[in-house]
Amino acid sequence: MKVDNAIILAAGTSSRFAPLSYEKHKAMTVVKGEILIERQIQQLKAVGIPEIVVVTGYKAEQFEYLVSKYGIKLIHNQEYLTRNNNSSIWAAKEVLGNSYICSSDNYFAVNPFETEVYDAYYAAEYTSEYTDEWCMTEDENGYINSVTIGGSNAWYMLGHTFWSSEFSDQFLSILEKEYHEPETRDKLWEKIFMAHLDVLKMRMKKYASGIIYEFDTMDELRKFDSSYVTDTHSVILKKIAKDIGTTEDRIVHISALKGNGAEAIGFEFDDGQEHFRYLYKTEVLEKLD
Repeated sequence: MKVDNAIILAAGTSSRFAPLSYEKHKAMTVVKGEILIERQIQQLKAVGIPEIVVVTGYKAEQFEYLVSKYGIKLIHNQEYLTRNNNSSIWAAKEVLGNSYICSSDNYFAVNPFETEVYDAYYAAEYTSEYTDEWCMTEDENGYINSVTIGGSNAWYMLGHTFWSSEFSDQFLSILEKEYHEPETRDKLWEKIFMAHLDVLKMRMKKYASGIIYEFDTMDELRKFDSSYVTDTHSVILKKIAKDIGTTEDRIVHISALKGNGAEAIGFEFDDGQEHFRYLYKTEVLEKLD
């Protein structure tokens, strides 16, 4: 089937990517000299995908230049702070068809996109070691028949998906029925998919390791792009390094802190000797015992 478009989900706050995500949207991170979302748009255009839609929310204004630079379309998700990514799917319902559904923060070492796709699929990578990612199995016809959180010797969800128009119609039909139920609010669209595997038929598309990358934390980004070891590209971290008398490369093990809801309120980190907490809104830096 011929691909109609690509829908790039870019509404979330990426709170785990603290503190870079406080300063700019994670999709705007420069990785090995390229802005993440621009690299992905260029890969989609390189194979001739006719329409590219970006669903925005957090720091939406940072995406506006992409319209004139690449001719993409923007759709704003008004509910990005109060719902999970099912609201971005709902916001893009009018353009869903034979569609790639992509995350704005993925880095593809090799272009994975095609203009014609055989069937709906979720990209997958294999691991023999334990992972806390979402692991899948398939039935005798090659369709995903179970998804569990965590596992080993398994194929797990990583990267983009492709929705056929049939899959899109079926998913939207289910989402329309469940959208206003309180328990749906916090669900990833994948959770809704998991609950309806009997009717939402999707295959795995298996990729070798080293093709699809996702950086959830600064530490993970540093492993892939070593330029971030000595230069964090963060005004916040540069100031912290100066305040505690250290260098940026010694600020490690950064982990986000969340308030009562999903909103990040700061982060903790080590400097090789001591442990610290930084509260973002109040700019309070504390040494922990």
